[in-house]
Amino acid sequence: MRSAASTRSVRRLNARARAEDGFTLLEILVVIVIIGLLIGLVAPAVLRQLGGARISVTKQSIARLGSVLDLYKLDVGSYPTSDQGLAALVQKPSDVDSWNGPYLQGEKLPLDPWNHPYLYENPSVREGLPYDLCSHGPDNAQGAPGQAGMICNE
Repeated sequence: MRSAASTRSVRRLNARARAEDGFTLLEILVVIVIIGLLIGLVAPAVLRQLGGARISVTKQSIARLGSVLDLYKLDVGSYPTSDQGLAALVQKPSDVDSWNGPYLQGEKLPLDPWNHPYLYENPSVREGLPYDLCSHGPDNAQGAPGQAGMICNE
């Protein structure tokens, strides 16, 4: 049998162990503040990287579409007109005989990373290029190809 003194000491130890279980409100608040600071410092850098990645993807997509337009030209003999647009890569234009498409998968035309359609013009309004293929960019810049904010073929 246990003595009364040993029973009291066991109870005190159990009570102290229960009091030390879990986290205090102050500890939880400190962790929340640290997480908030990390998010506040890291999030802007991550968002800047995301914006740069979208611009890089847009440039690569324009280059890939340029290669597809070159294949179209090899088959047909000329690039699609502005009226035919990029739709000529998916559906055969009525006035074209030697079309071997579709040149793009699916029935929908590709969109830029900001979900805007690409701007296509033939002939180019910029000197030295056969056509203009541009994205309106992150700010949805409007106007002629090559204007500030637009991402275009080179």
